[in-house]
Amino acid sequence: MLYWLSNFSDAFSALNVFRYITFRAGGAVLTALFFVFLFGPRIIKMLRLSQGKGQPIRADGPPSHILAKQGTPTMGGLMILSGLIVSTLLWANLTNPYVWVVLIVTLGFGAIGFYDDYLKVTKQSHNGLSGKARLAIEFIIAMVAVAVMVRVGRPPLSTSIAFPLIKLYVFDLGYFFLFLGAFVIVGAGNAVNLTDGLDGLAIVPVMIAALSLAIIAYLAGNLVFAEYLQLRHVSRAGELAVVCGAVLGAGLGFLWFNAPPASVFMGDTGSLALGGLLGTVAVATKHEIVFAVIGGLFVLEAVSVIMQVASFKLTGKRIFKMAPIHHHFEQKGWTEAQVVIRFWIISIVLALIGLSSLKLR
Repeated sequence: MLYWLSNFSDAFSALNVFRYITFRAGGAVLTALFFVFLFGPRIIKMLRLSQGKGQPIRADGPPSHILAKQGTPTMGGLMILSGLIVSTLLWANLTNPYVWVVLIVTLGFGAIGFYDDYLKVTKQSHNGLSGKARLAIEFIIAMVAVAVMVRVGRPPLSTSIAFPLIKLYVFDLGYFFLFLGAFVIVGAGNAVNLTDGLDGLAIVPVMIAALSLAIIAYLAGNLVFAEYLQLRHVSRAGELAVVCGAVLGAGLGFLWFNAPPASVFMGDTGSLALGGLLGTVAVATKHEIVFAVIGGLFVLEAVSVIMQVASFKLTGKRIFKMAPIHHHFEQKGWTEAQVVIRFWIISIVLALIGLSSLKLR
């Protein structure tokens, strides 16, 4: 919305600053941060009053969770989404189609997560929306989003996948790209959802990934930087740096309340929405493979669950003491703080590796 002020820069030269993505991305960070700070306590109070017993805690999980986390309200993702959306609408160029695609996926996945959280809280059970129904709706939303991005982009790049470390080479997948892009978005949403199991564990890697994707979006969307780094230039994708900035600000505000011991949990409302957002930005900027590296922690969490389930069904034995893998390390004797901080460190290292691939070509 504030981007429109730049139209009056001929009369007031100072307003020209609103043309710059970097300035508006910084504004988005601060706006989302202060919004969550300001309204966070009220939202937490509302959630606590409406939920009573809060999020049901896994009976088969670490025993300390039953005592320490019982009664903590969930759906804290509402805090993140409200700050994110308000900040994006305020600072982003709303004529940019990529912004609306990302927002629609975020809201769609957030609605699915909200309904899932609602069922769990009202039933006081882990049985929310059925997995098949949830995945089906997610894939529909993701397929529509990818189809729009393909139409907005320029062929053949819009239906191609790019490979890191290879100069400007892309492989055109044609219509199959719709399925690959949807898989990335849905996979990202559910991987972040699986990671959200300890206080502060998911939100910091989400912020790290958002910052990394903001840099990628800005560089890929800028023709000069894209040519210098030999990236695939994606026209208008730079505006997604503003959206990622809003994620960073809202995440920082949420972490204030989610830091151990958490006053509120993100819930599926936040984790599904944020994962879907990150996946959509990765698809839009043609950095799906690099995103798998940057978000490697999310991939590890998801793979640990897949391996655990597959092993138990095929052999009757478990690979890990408990899945997702962060609970495995808890069962091995790591404290919650040790797991969380060490996983944060892993996320930072993976983000640096992913970003370094932008120059190594």
